[in-house]
Amino acid sequence: MSVQRFGVSFEEELAAEVQAAAQAAGQAVSAWLADAARRRLARDGLLAVVADWEAEHGRLTPEERAAARRELGLEGRRRRQSA
Repeated sequence: MSVQRFGVSFEEELAAEVQAAAQAAGQAVSAWLADAARRRLARDGLLAVVADWEAEHGRLTPEERAAARRELGLEGRRRRQSA
């Protein structure tokens, strides 16, 4: 696998949090950031699928959303606002 290097800049507090999270996960910072990027891309893709479905069929009801959360094993997890 080929890799591409990036130079990134973070606010000091965020940098410290990223370093601590990577260390807690037993990963290098670059591996932790790559994993975070993959997760974000997957999440954005899923949000696009849901948006397309809702554009065609109408908004999901609260009951449908609850059923999806159960199916995905997300019950009890904090809901985040879309970016």
